[in-house]
Amino acid sequence: MAADDPGDAERPHDPAVTRVEVPVDTRAPGGTTNAYVVDGVLIDPAARTDALDAAVAADRPGDPGLEAVTVTHAHPDHVGAVADYAAATGATVVAREGHADRFAAAAGVEPDETVAPGESVADTAVRAVDTPGHAPDHLGFAAGDPDAPGRAVLCCGDLAVAEGSVAVAAPEGDLSAYLASLERVRDAGYGRLLPGHGPPIDDPQATCQRLIDHRLDRERDVTAAIDAGATDVESVVDAAYEKDLTGVRDLARATVVAHVEKLVAEGRVDEAWRARLADRGFD
Repeated sequence: MAADDPGDAERPHDPAVTRVEVPVDTRAPGGTTNAYVVDGVLIDPAARTDALDAAVAADRPGDPGLEAVTVTHAHPDHVGAVADYAAATGATVVAREGHADRFAAAAGVEPDETVAPGESVADTAVRAVDTPGHAPDHLGFAAGDPDAPGRAVLCCGDLAVAEGSVAVAAPEGDLSAYLASLERVRDAGYGRLLPGHGPPIDDPQATCQRLIDHRLDRERDVTAAIDAGATDVESVVDAAYEKDLTGVRDLARATVVAHVEKLVAEGRVDEAWRARLADRGFD
């Protein structure tokens, strides 16, 4: 359990947060997904473990107990134990409004309620924040004083990571939405981001800007490859990536497709690319 990292005791402005690293089948580095218990809400229970059981059962000063279970998005490495913890605790199961069917199919349980961006999760003080891009149903969950953004934290799922980058891959990834989400979170002034994978992020503004810059750099590489004459996705992948893609070429390919989709939508590359993507099953 990575509950209360060493710096947490020095951060009295943070809400009550427990982070548990859950081993799970994921392509994220480290092979774990972070589950969080934040002010009575269990977020992203990827699998049931003894450590997460202990976090859910722990007594916290002023904490009425677990009130809700939810996820940042319905990818398999975030939803695996939603049904287990809902059954074990009786907590309210909450899905993003407009995506209840997707949630139920992934989590194996129907949501009791839905939440829209800006609303509170069940009867808690945790607030849903709109962060699509990595996935269409992606939400962040904010806790802390909403009138003092620098004293609030955001469970940001797969919006951001402390090191490296986040996959924004077709067919679900939407780069325009992802960049807009990063900009909103950057400008909101959160004091800390709690990502779905890896350690907490204590420099939210700089990290969001780094991820924006990374995506725009990749976009320039993709655009340059197309301008230089690439006429298929594989050629763009070869030109846009200098690193060894062994084991991750499928992700690189899906990322390039997401970039090209954005460029087509913005009218920045030849319309013929729309048909090329459709021929590969992306439309």
